[in-house]
Amino acid sequence: MRRTYEELARLGSATVYEAGGRRGYVDADLVQVVPGSRAAGPARTVRCGQDDNLMVHAVMADVEPGEVIVVSMPEPRPVALVGELLATQAKAHGAAAMLIDASVRDVEELIELGLPIWARWVRVRGAGKALAGAIGEPVRIGGASISNGDVVVLDADGAAVVERERLDEVLEASRRRGEDERVKRSKLEAGALSFDLDGLRERLEAAR
Repeated sequence: MRRTYEELARLGSATVYEAGGRRGYVDADLVQVVPGSRAAGPARTVRCGQDDNLMVHAVMADVEPGEVIVVSMPEPRPVALVGELLATQAKAHGAAAMLIDASVRDVEELIELGLPIWARWVRVRGAGKALAGAIGEPVRIGGASISNGDVVVLDADGAAVVERERLDEVLEASRRRGEDERVKRSKLEAGALSFDLDGLRERLEAAR
């Protein structure tokens, strides 16, 4: 499966989202903490108490190598649920990445650490450590429902989610789309126009 996730990361979130029927779109402005990073892997979902990161500490005992730790709260707010020390634990236990529907802090240290992380905000305000939440239950981020084990694809464009039962189907469709785009790119480099290749000239005429 590792090669599957590496291939999805290489194909990218936009290709996977389009090839998957435009499903699993995470509609949120995300900060890509480590520039140039890409990641894909099965979600390990975490639902924290509001403005509290007790469950982020707890999930470090459960995370498996290659997983994307997906952290949410009842209401996304600019509270730092993850900093350098938690990210260090995540990397040490083999997490592929983190997706955080809240803030991070210690950004320079996070960049040096190199663990791919995407978050809504960067803020210094810290979280409490007193509220129980849940690990492994479905969460919602940016309108997308993410269940434990669903595959999350992350890059500079943002995040896309593939339901685990659709993984093979979406991977194959993404491969086809990637190859189609490679062929089309070579034609565009030779001077062709997408206006003609995609039949958009006729569509414009019909719309007039």
